[in-house]
Amino acid sequence: MKAEVSAEKSIRRNLYRVLRKTGVMKENICLTASFIDDLKFDKVDWTIFTYYLERVFNISVRDEELSKFGNVNDTLHYLRGELNYLSN
Repeated sequence: MKAEVSAEKSIRRNLYRVLRKTGVMKENICLTASFIDDLKFDKVDWTIFTYYLERVFNISVRDEELSKFGNVNDTLHYLRGELNYLSN
């Protein structure tokens, strides 16, 4: 159980790091933040976000999966599933 909590914190911390590299201000990052409405993502932001997301987490995100990311929590949920799948 402790390892799961630690893994969760690590995923969240790295996701927040990716968002910061994308140019999102620290105070604007929260789980419910919408990429479009709150974080004002445009096409360039999505490209940068995807680049860092794939590099930091060592994954490949398909465009159809990326289009499902409405808010930060959606991305966190995706990462949990993807990283759990890769570890098995």
